[in-house]
Amino acid sequence: MKNKTTAGHLAALLTIVIWGTTFISTKILLTDFQPVEILFFRFVMGFLVLCTAYPRILKTANFKQELVFALAGLCGICLYYLLENIALTFTMASNVGVIISVAPFFTAILAHLFMKSEEKLRLQFFIGFAIAMLGIILISLNGQKLALNPIGDFLAMIAAFVWACYSILTRKISSFGYPVILSTRRTFFYGILFMIPALFIFDFQAELSRFTNITYLFNILYLGLGASALCFVTWNFAVKELGAIKTSVYIYMVPVITVVTSVSILHEQLTLSAGIGTALTLIGLFLSEHKTKGSENEPAK
Repeated sequence: MKNKTTAGHLAALLTIVIWGTTFISTKILLTDFQPVEILFFRFVMGFLVLCTAYPRILKTANFKQELVFALAGLCGICLYYLLENIALTFTMASNVGVIISVAPFFTAILAHLFMKSEEKLRLQFFIGFAIAMLGIILISLNGQKLALNPIGDFLAMIAAFVWACYSILTRKISSFGYPVILSTRRTFFYGILFMIPALFIFDFQAELSRFTNITYLFNILYLGLGASALCFVTWNFAVKELGAIKTSVYIYMVPVITVVTSVSILHEQLTLSAGIGTALTLIGLFLSEHKTKGSENEPAK
């Protein structure tokens, strides 16, 4: 049990470290690619890799299970990323970064309402959430003035809620007992399927010749193999071992990873605001994750 719990934490940490650095690859690709093109290419690549890594057919027990997979693909693969990308066209990236980090709060509420076997809500979780959010605001705004945009900010809030739904659906999928790779692959399939209408709406261009540029090829491989194929498997594994709430709080670390990456790779200056925000976010993460004596936090088996 302890080894599995440790593996779950390590899987969640690895996932967040990679997801926290994908903004660099996405930023580079946006020079010559539309957001929906990056999204489609990375998940198709991830799907093909998972098919190659585990070439078995998943046969679900009934239609209800298949419906859960379809909803997970719609929420976590299609809607979340589309909403986030559209939100970025209306509002500042800093706003989106702060609002998306509310996802663990939504996850906790949904788990409490729909998954009685999930870990119980504690005051310590909400205190940690408040401290982490303060830190994330300091990191994201970095001394700048908060400029609200009703449309963009609302879309970002919906995206955070959609990710929370995905976390709950993933927890439900883990109870089916299927191999994580097969479950993730089935989710990818539905996510790509639901993504197809968006390709026509956003004028998708399948110009593969753009990948003759080594820089573009490397970054799409990083997104497809690392951020998609690997990370969704490790994230789903973490949810299976830790539960939806405990895994979701690792999202608090994304802005921290972004700050560290910006300083070390892009050589950006670490401001006092970002430094204090990073410390507060880590403290909030610790409080939300820490199991108090006598608390009932064990994930359901």
